[in-house]
Amino acid sequence: MAVATSPFTEKTDEQKAITEMVRQFVDNEVIPIAEEHDHEDKFPDALVEQMRELGLFGVTIPEEYGGMGLDLTTYAMIVEELSRGWISVSGIVNTHFIGSYLLMRFGTDEQKQEFLPKMATGEIRAAFSLSEPEVGSDVQGIKSVAKKGDDGDWELNGQKMWVTNGLRSGVVFVLMKTDPKADPPHRGMTCFITEKEPGAAENPGLTVPPQIKKMGYKGVESTELVYSGFKCPPERILGGEEAGLGKGFAQMMDALEVGRVNVAARGVGIAQRALELALRYSQERKTFGREIAKHQAIQFKLADMATKIEAARLLTLKAARMKDAGERSDLEAGMAKLFASETGKEVVEESFRIHGGYGYSKEYEIERLYRDAPLLLIGEGTSEIQRMVIGKKLLERNKI
Repeated sequence: MAVATSPFTEKTDEQKAITEMVRQFVDNEVIPIAEEHDHEDKFPDALVEQMRELGLFGVTIPEEYGGMGLDLTTYAMIVEELSRGWISVSGIVNTHFIGSYLLMRFGTDEQKQEFLPKMATGEIRAAFSLSEPEVGSDVQGIKSVAKKGDDGDWELNGQKMWVTNGLRSGVVFVLMKTDPKADPPHRGMTCFITEKEPGAAENPGLTVPPQIKKMGYKGVESTELVYSGFKCPPERILGGEEAGLGKGFAQMMDALEVGRVNVAARGVGIAQRALELALRYSQERKTFGREIAKHQAIQFKLADMATKIEAARLLTLKAARMKDAGERSDLEAGMAKLFASETGKEVVEESFRIHGGYGYSKEYEIERLYRDAPLLLIGEGTSEIQRMVIGKKLLERNKI
């Protein structure tokens, strides 16, 4: 379905070529297998291999490390297309993207040389970890700790939760407390680059329990990570021990800023697909002797859905373009994430209603979208947290 364009959503020739390539990949390869993989909660190995061949794991990684060197705005457009097909596929890329962002933004030259070339090709995939079983949005309340041993290495202990790609990743960027007595607490947190064997549940000092069973967002694993005496050399502190010690919280919050643009793009993508399904179904389904699309009640729903999607897309692209321009975009990223994720949920529900009883059937794609959409209200900060962030930033920018 053609998407309305404006000067604000207009794409460069390069962006048009890339998004068209991804759209064809989604239409031809992702959508046809999404239902099967979702119902069986099966990881899409073949799709991931194709994504490697398309270079999607290195989209934002600089060309000198083997990536495409594209900006956040282009990446957001790609994520929208992937999410339009199946948000689980975009999830596989998202955590990897945040890992590469952390390296590019804060990593030492040695760390970049070590990891980015392998990450650009998808040879190794990345995950990142903040949450813990008793800690959700209050990141400063984490309990996992890292202590420096007599041999100079750091020993990591603690339990992490909701780690996307937790099992199949080869490198995990994990936040630990290195100074439990720090006041405020965030000044005593450090990000470690921890390496593990992809697909292995048992690693020296690190266990990956069986993946968490979820309502939606299937096919991609979400796991716990249990660090128990995991040894990490000081050169694996993000940014190096001298520069990176105690800087982990700020590094992770910076990464979440771009992560929120990503989630916003996912909200736009899933909403776009829900609208496409509603437009198709409403022109095929007949009641009272005519297509339901001709009923004013349905037309009002479609109108509201399309309007919200366009607004969400504009907010998302604005936040991405501000970040690309080097401007502070925490407020705009929060607005985009809040509005686009809520729009995703609302548009999917309206499409579900338009499908009537058939929307409740696993025979129809909208049923999967209905289970997937709520994830966006929680991931990368809940809607309630976004409102707190937005309110705080508004007051900071408008002090009297």
